[in-house]
Amino acid sequence: MFSKTARILAPAVILAALCPIALGQDDLTADQIVEKANLAAYYQGDDGRSVVNMKITDGQGRVRTREFIILRKDGPKDGQDQKFYVYFLEPSDVARMTYLVWKHVGRDDDRWLYAPGLDLVKRIAASDERTSFVGSHFYYEDVSGRGVEEDEHSLMPATENHYVIKNVPKDKNAVEFSWYKVYIDKKSFLPLKAIYYEKNDEEKSYRIVEALEVKIIQGFPTVVQSRVRDLASGGNTVTEFSKIKYNVDLRDALFTQRYLKRTPPAVREMTK
Repeated sequence: MFSKTARILAPAVILAALCPIALGQDDLTADQIVEKANLAAYYQGDDGRSVVNMKITDGQGRVRTREFIILRKDGPKDGQDQKFYVYFLEPSDVARMTYLVWKHVGRDDDRWLYAPGLDLVKRIAASDERTSFVGSHFYYEDVSGRGVEEDEHSLMPATENHYVIKNVPKDKNAVEFSWYKVYIDKKSFLPLKAIYYEKNDEEKSYRIVEALEVKIIQGFPTVVQSRVRDLASGGNTVTEFSKIKYNVDLRDALFTQRYLKRTPPAVREMTK
């Protein structure tokens, strides 16, 4: 249900039968591998939910935490649009804060953040998507993922267990990196590691997002622990996912601005 790097706050997997590519795996193009990885990371089941714990460590070793619930619901299977709802539980300074994403394929996503202390709903512009998500080393864009159409994809030499894809942004002015490469598991097609390279030095990496632990949940290989590292500052954020469940029949009404200021029933159920 999360990341863009990868798309990582709750990546899982898709069964091969759900991605209709008839070619053998050795014959897959870079675009076909990326499409399979996108499905694997974000489209497991028809919807899903999870409790997420974040441990944010800065370059001086100081630690902060975040705990929130994330809900995800897919749109029509042919369109791949999705909706995400994030409800913060702890600590007290972010409790009841909510984040809503309507992810659109082929155009900018719609994103809103509600700050209960100010009783303010803020629209997050596309230009803000690659800024810190609630003080962590993840970006807003990481929550729902980076559109596969935003980059040019090409094959790099594979490892024994991973495809390696080079991704170059089509709009270089919209991002802070020059390119990034993703390691994709050959069996599950889960994106397991992404390395980003500096805009002014294409050989110097500055950010790494990686899966630390994968489990099988309801038949889906699922990332249950991930980490993003800021190589410049030395800081990192580790996320752990629990109470993961797929195909819970979440209502469309949960993913509306009405529930930015109200606690939806699906959240109340998970906090009992």
